[in-house]
This record gives sequence, C-alpha cells and structure tokens, in this order.
Amino acid sequence: MGSLGVPELLMIFVVALLLFGPRKMPEIGKSIGRALGEFRRASNDFKRTIEEEVAAEEIRDVQREVQSSVAESRRVLSGASSPSPVPSTGADQASRDQATRDQARGAGSDAESGCGGSGGGESAAGGSAE
Repeated sequence: MGSLGVPELLMIFVVALLLFGPRKMPEIGKSIGRALGEFRRASNDFKRTIEEEVAAEEIRDVQREVQSSVAESRRVLSGASSPSPVPSTGADQASRDQATRDQARGAGSDAESGCGGSGGGESAAGGSAE
C-alpha cells in the first residue's frame, strides 16, 4: 500500500463534507487534531521510557563491572600483602638474605659495622646520623 496523495486526500475531504456537513467539519478536525496530538505525546512518552530503561540497564552493567574490578583489585592486593612465592632475581634474593642476617644480628651491629647493603631503612638512617 502506498501513501495518500493529494487526489486521495481531496476525495476523503469531499466524502466527509457530504457525510457530516459544513458545520460539523471544524469540530471533527479539532477532534482528530487532539487525538493525533495525544497519540504523539503517548508515543513520545513510551519512547522516552524505553530509552531511560536502556540507559539505566547500561549504568547497572557498568556498575557491575566496576564492582567486579574493585573486588578483583582487593583480592589481588590482599594476596600481595601475604607472602607469596614470586620469582626473583639474584640481586633481590641476595638483598633478602642480607636483611635476614641483619635481623638475626640485631639493629645495633648494623650501625656499628656500617653495612652498605640494602638491608632496610635502619642502616641508611643510622649511617646519616653518625
């Protein structure tokens, strides 16, 4: 079915004029205009409601993603605070070994010996205090 052209609209107008008369035509036109306006408002409200629901669902999806990312970050951070076997370089292992020996000897012997190793902040602070 095609759209209505000018000849078809003229024919509808003439038939309506003959059926309802010239006095009723303005009232019928107003009624049709109000009905079309109400239909347009209702369809716009429906469209707006659908768009709002879609936007709200997108927001909920993003919120879920953020919450899962935060949970994953917390899980990673809590795992990082507990000692875990991490492959290390030889220098890292030597540094940890030196720190363990320093702790076994005590902090006082570090300051006296003047160890320059990376045993921690105590030896660096002790060296600058002398």
